[in-house]
Amino acid sequence: MAGCSQSQQSATLSQVSEKAIAAQVSESESVPNAIARSANQIISKSNHCVETNPFDESVRFALRASNLAQSARSKEDWDEVARQWVQAVAWMQAVPPRSPRRSFAERKVVEYMRNLTYSQQQAARSRSVSAFPSFDSELFDRQLELYLSYLSTVGTPDILIVGSSRALQGVDPNQMQRSLTARGYGNLRIFNFGINGATAQLVNYLIREILPPEHLPPMILWADGVRAFNSGRFDRTFAAVLASAGHQRIGSGIRPQLAQAQPYPTTCHEFPALCVARGSKFNFYQAKPDITLDPIMGDSSADWELTDLVYRSGQQPVNLTPISLDNIDAQGFLPLSDRYNPNTYYQRRPYVSGRYDGDYQSFNLEGVQARAFDSVVAFTRGRNISLVLVNLPLTQGYLDSVRWSAERQFRDRMIYLSRQQGFLFVDLSQRALTQYDYFVDPSHLNRYGARAVSQKLVAEPSIPWPRRRN
Repeated sequence: MAGCSQSQQSATLSQVSEKAIAAQVSESESVPNAIARSANQIISKSNHCVETNPFDESVRFALRASNLAQSARSKEDWDEVARQWVQAVAWMQAVPPRSPRRSFAERKVVEYMRNLTYSQQQAARSRSVSAFPSFDSELFDRQLELYLSYLSTVGTPDILIVGSSRALQGVDPNQMQRSLTARGYGNLRIFNFGINGATAQLVNYLIREILPPEHLPPMILWADGVRAFNSGRFDRTFAAVLASAGHQRIGSGIRPQLAQAQPYPTTCHEFPALCVARGSKFNFYQAKPDITLDPIMGDSSADWELTDLVYRSGQQPVNLTPISLDNIDAQGFLPLSDRYNPNTYYQRRPYVSGRYDGDYQSFNLEGVQARAFDSVVAFTRGRNISLVLVNLPLTQGYLDSVRWSAERQFRDRMIYLSRQQGFLFVDLSQRALTQYDYFVDPSHLNRYGARAVSQKLVAEPSIPWPRRRN
């Protein structure tokens, strides 16, 4: 079996010198390490299968990608670079297992995938000319762009998660989706619009002023804690947003809109297929995948099963997810794999008690944040949107006397307001979820904690989860 391309005519393959191949080996050593998914196999309509040399085809695409990257500036430029790396990866992976080039090819696949990820990151960082003006928050800008793209691709979510970085890292839409599906709620659409530093004021601004009103979900799950409701602290993130060019555009009555659909490029790309010899002819053969994936939303549970297997064996899993905005997934969630260890954490960082923590400065549950929260409650009630406020867990060591006092006041107040105003308050701060292995730092959950939180929320009988709309 060999790598093949389907075409009406045989293509003349470029011969690549050993010197060019050697240059490719060292060319991308400084490119950041990342994980990229393998490209899906594209099957053309023609039935004529032409045998090719997959290694030479791969290097041809790799050289083209490297050359294009030298002058790439725009999102469109980097998209084309990424397309070339996708093909380079696919062709290199098609080198037969018994080929003497296979071992070398396997290492080139890893290298090319790093290059693919880098080009995708550059494309994401290159703002389109027609993009909405910045809100002076990189994460806010990128989450908004992703959410609008999600609306265009998937549609309005059934559940929208909002909150600060604690929500961004602490509630896993994929896990919640799988758990809800297992309980018979259907394949719900869930998006995490967490923004670092988000307070009640910023969440109110996001829901009422930024998001397209026609695309508001039937349920908003606000996952956070007392820090987001302290009116005594300086609301740095919201202040920056109010001073931004994006806010000026909002003030003129213009909201961010979904981009107009563009025609797909007419360039045809040929991916390797497996050819089975029958006499002098080749027939196209497509292997059946072992795991069924949702092509848009789905994420196989195999990832979690592997992680759990490593964890149960007592080994520390390899951290494949460095803290970077580039690791935010397609549903807005930032999965972090580091595990908090108080014995080593404060060797690198100073300990700050609640008395000197700016997030608890001049603690006050009245004021601007309270008014913003009341505005969200009234807005969602008026639009028949279910509002669920989740108090996320913190580590025991983080909750000193000052923070414990604030936590109790917040919990008592939200229990009272939920009864008066009709929203649902779910308090996870007192649940048996204080294992340090669930946290990436004293106040933020890692991906394992996010998984546990998502499962606990789905199992919470008081939450009126929506069912999949037709």
